[in-house]
Amino acid sequence: MKTLNLAGFASALTLAACSPSPAPAPADPAPAPATAPAQVELPTAPPAPTVTPAAHDLVGRWTGPEGTSLVVTVVGTAYQVTVTNLDGPRDFPAMADPMGVRFTRDGQDLLIRKGTGAETGMKWLADKSDCVVVDAHEGYCRD
Repeated sequence: MKTLNLAGFASALTLAACSPSPAPAPADPAPAPATAPAQVELPTAPPAPTVTPAAHDLVGRWTGPEGTSLVVTVVGTAYQVTVTNLDGPRDFPAMADPMGVRFTRDGQDLLIRKGTGAETGMKWLADKSDCVVVDAHEGYCRD
């Protein structure tokens, strides 16, 4: 009769129970994360000029006495003022202001604003009503 070696059997069983289980098979690699589409910069329109109602009302030609004039035009996002006097025309960059259009001439900050002929202080314009005032005794009107 054969004898079982119980000690050997128990030892083999214990080793099998204590051995680490085989590592699971590696899973399929995770799919690569989706990349965001490239950012495309769309062209933008140039910014509109800063327009206030007061500045918008001043665009155009204004005439003064003895062939003088003032012209306010929109240039890009700002304004340009052309003053014509007896020495000829001069151009000045300008910008909108809540009260009208502001520009600098010969180091002096000036504001073109709506007014009456009487407010210009010029007797040639005194009876006019649709005018602009630039400085003391400087104004222009629309006829």
